[in-house]
Amino acid sequence: MSIKRFLRQRAVDVMVDGTYVLPNWYDPQGRLRTFACRATRVSPFRMMVEAPVVGKVGDSLTSYFQDFGNLEGTISDTMSGGLLFELEMTRSMRAKLAEKLIWLEKKRKDPTSVTDSRKNPRFIPKASQSTVTLADGTVHGCFIIDVSLSGVAVAAQIRPPVGMPLAVGACVGRVNRHLADGFAVSFVSEQSRDELSRFIARTVVV
Repeated sequence: MSIKRFLRQRAVDVMVDGTYVLPNWYDPQGRLRTFACRATRVSPFRMMVEAPVVGKVGDSLTSYFQDFGNLEGTISDTMSGGLLFELEMTRSMRAKLAEKLIWLEKKRKDPTSVTDSRKNPRFIPKASQSTVTLADGTVHGCFIIDVSLSGVAVAAQIRPPVGMPLAVGACVGRVNRHLADGFAVSFVSEQSRDELSRFIARTVVV
């Protein structure tokens, strides 16, 4: 199915973080790489996913989402920074997913507040796609996992070493640690909440 057609079908708009594995994407140790992603629209049969590495139509996908658990399937369509994921599951699994989606839709209409006790709470910007610019001027697309006034966590095809200076969007910083599904960057200076989303959002110009 195409993304255009799926957007006309009944589904639930969500913001559910997860991770996924694509075939033939390995780390230096020869293990399949895990990337961060975010489900944005879900039905019991398929979902739209924002992701740093899109893959190809027909690729198998293994994923985990905190609200849905482990999911497997194939890519049926792609777009810049995202893909459509056809879910392979039994009838009972689809029924459970449908129940979860009903619950999530109700929760979205009556959300409960969650307090983040950190000095600079992390949040998810509206634009999930950005760029990583290295010191040599090369630019790579990336997916924003989350961001705070003092740093950002991203997933990308590249994995810069800890300590490397770079820019995420227009925000200059340094890699401070590797994550299971990406890496974290500390900004050189704390950013303004009002301007951060605008500074961090970028797309790769092809």
